[in-house]
Amino acid sequence: MARRRKRIEHDNQDRWLISYADFITLLFAFFVVMYSISSVNESKYEVFSDSLSSAFTNQNTPSSPNLITNQQEQLLKALVDKRTARLGEQQRRIQERMKGIADGLRGVMSPMIDKGEVNVYQTKRGVIIDISASTLFNTGEAALQPAALDVLLKVAAVLKQESEPLEVEGHTDDVPINTAMYPSNWELSSARASSVVRMLIDQGIPAMRLSVVGMASNQPLAPNDTPENRAKNRRVSITILTPQSEHVVINNIFEEGK
Repeated sequence: MARRRKRIEHDNQDRWLISYADFITLLFAFFVVMYSISSVNESKYEVFSDSLSSAFTNQNTPSSPNLITNQQEQLLKALVDKRTARLGEQQRRIQERMKGIADGLRGVMSPMIDKGEVNVYQTKRGVIIDISASTLFNTGEAALQPAALDVLLKVAAVLKQESEPLEVEGHTDDVPINTAMYPSNWELSSARASSVVRMLIDQGIPAMRLSVVGMASNQPLAPNDTPENRAKNRRVSITILTPQSEHVVINNIFEEGK
């Protein structure tokens, strides 16, 4: 009888990968635990401790989930109250700052305000300076007149001291225009706003703070039914935009447990 050949056993050279994978898993778990306890919040730690105790001792009594939920709700309510108070204080400071800007502009431009050439008022969106187009431009044109420089220089002197974004809007009345340069009121209103922006940039206001909007006749201050009202609607508005306060969005993550 032929002798059966002895099977040749090959050494498994990849056994070390099992130990290495176990080591990496333990190392990852270690760093996760270290990260989780790097900043300890006492209230959160108590909730976490109670949860672990309940899980490892199998003491799932009916009162334990309610106790944990109440602690979590108290913690969340404290965080919401603190965040709401901070948001309210921040909003109050912003409004005071914007009111100070509006008062400063009214003081500087009071002679023009008395003449009806300029109007300064404050909204939630920001502080708005309405400058009559007749003070800045000739009819149907977008080139600034020399007499307009005095008004804009005073505006620029105040705006240079601030850091808020500025939006310059051009507005017209509803009388159509159709020239080679301005086929409609859209082009005219945009060109007038752009002329004011270029002047403000020349006075040292950073271009990145400025934006141009042409509104044509779509946002009138008064009905376009009389020459006087049409004159009010022809204007350039410079809006000092109110800084955005911190928005807090909190979801009630414990709603399902109630």
